[in-house]
Amino acid sequence: MRRERRGKPVPTLFHRVAVAGVGLIGGSLAAACRKRGLTERLIGWDADGSALQEALSLGLVDEAAPEAAAAAAGADLVVLAVPVGALEAVAATIAPALAPDALVTDVGSVKGSLVGRLEALLPAGRYVPGHPIAGRERSGPAAASASLFEGARCILTPTARTDRQALGRIRRLWEEVGAVVETMDPETHEAVFAAVSYLPHAVAYALMNAMLDLKAEGRDVLPYSAGGLRDFTRVAASDPTMWRDIFLANRAALLEALRRFRAALARMEAALAAGDGASLWAECDRARRARRDLV
Repeated sequence: MRRERRGKPVPTLFHRVAVAGVGLIGGSLAAACRKRGLTERLIGWDADGSALQEALSLGLVDEAAPEAAAAAAGADLVVLAVPVGALEAVAATIAPALAPDALVTDVGSVKGSLVGRLEALLPAGRYVPGHPIAGRERSGPAAASASLFEGARCILTPTARTDRQALGRIRRLWEEVGAVVETMDPETHEAVFAAVSYLPHAVAYALMNAMLDLKAEGRDVLPYSAGGLRDFTRVAASDPTMWRDIFLANRAALLEALRRFRAALARMEAALAAGDGASLWAECDRARRARRDLV
């Protein structure tokens, strides 16, 4: 397959792409690659056989591989789109099957020390860590969309061991599917996303559990919720397996973010207990102004 650009044929970016994990992110990347002609063939694998067959029937992949290593064999790009907790095991499985010039990238929300462990398992320099910021609360192949990454950020977290040409090709992949690509070191990534991603998910899950435990004169309160609670807790509908793995893989940064959240909550609680309207207003106004400026 060749793409057209200004009337001239453009070679495909990769000849054979293997996607290990064909849920929302992996399936969407496969769909985007197909839509934009970035590869000649898409091979899928998933630990969930029914999800794999669904991805095949939806046309997200051309072929369903029985094992991760079989999917990786002969591919010039392998995308690891499995839950964070399974990344190391899948990387170890595919490593012996990789072609000498194959690239490997991932879409995991956790980087930090995990990047070093994956680098130790995969061919030197050929692994480019990635994190597209384009999730939604729905999951599975049916939720996949070729337009998911358009206008979304994708963070690449290369290290000193990352081959620069490999980094350039993975950057181009994400740019071709519409993402805005940035790079940062793995440790900075963890600090940033513990605050803006892991913490909101943890709070949303905790708030929904608090709602389940609350009673008002013996009545359940959830049936009376309106748009505010639904908007605030939207991410609590996300896959708990994925978020359990993310929380555990980045415990230190998330615990620090939770400590800061408890401190902010304690300030409001203290002001409320003291009947201190001025302090309550100041806390609410500070948050309102920051939220209003959030793009």
